[in-house]
Amino acid sequence: MISGKLAQAARVIQKGGVVAYATEYCFGLGCDPRNRAAVLRLLRIKRRPVNKGLVLIAANIDQLGPYVNDIPASVAATWPGPHTWLLLPRDGVPGWITGKHPRIAVRVTAHAQAAALCKAAGMAIVSTSANRAGGEPTRSYRDTVRRFKGEVDYILPGRVGDAPAPTPIRDAVSGELARPG
Repeated sequence: MISGKLAQAARVIQKGGVVAYATEYCFGLGCDPRNRAAVLRLLRIKRRPVNKGLVLIAANIDQLGPYVNDIPASVAATWPGPHTWLLLPRDGVPGWITGKHPRIAVRVTAHAQAAALCKAAGMAIVSTSANRAGGEPTRSYRDTVRRFKGEVDYILPGRVGDAPAPTPIRDAVSGELARPG
């Protein structure tokens, strides 16, 4: 059974809203990646250009199916976990997700509450740090409320994981590190 607060956050995402929630390292801002208006609103809140692209998190590999064709076994073996991978997107994945990049950034999260949120929403969700572009991300519920109350539709109470840094982002084809952890 899911908590009332988790169910409320999931409903907000399903209805096109933007939520803040805890992840492995910091609070994240999320929404339905297929909802253009929600994604563009999230980007305005962050003051982040659309060409930078976004990370999607999921509760399981199946939730990534609409976005990627193939997940190599070497990538799947790292999940759930704090590993974000750049994979080839399916045809039709919107540019508001990939940005100017030829690959899409995806992760099956090991953060219990973030995974439960994806499961309750029934989809992979956008996961970008809760901060203004270039600023420090929020790492507590209280700080997230202080910075984003009135701008996002719901802030899910929770605690960030024990990751010492944001998840590294690595290209699944070349192995090249796109963002250190």
